[in-house]
Amino acid sequence: MGIAYVSRTISAFAAAALLLSSLSLGGCATSTAGSSLMDARAETPASPKTTGYPAVEDVPPRPEKPAMTADEQLKLKKDMSATRDRQASHGKARGGAARAQPKKPTTLTQ
Repeated sequence: MGIAYVSRTISAFAAAALLLSSLSLGGCATSTAGSSLMDARAETPASPKTTGYPAVEDVPPRPEKPAMTADEQLKLKKDMSATRDRQASHGKARGGAARAQPKKPTTLTQ
């Protein structure tokens, strides 16, 4: 009796598996008239490619007017030199060094 019960159970599982597989594969066999997945992809509009970065070959246009003229650059250099000299003389007048010398690192030896 035990063997007949096991055999009946296995045959029931086999029948259920066969039925489920035939139903699931039956969905693949149906086709719509004249359309395929490739046609569906061709009909969708292409999404615009926006990455936020310009392409490698894209070069920004040259500005019509330079950022600074030669006279403005010369004036700025003179102002910066004068400011640096003023700060250096102000530091020496206070008795401090113009620049703090960095300490040399100590090595630990055992």
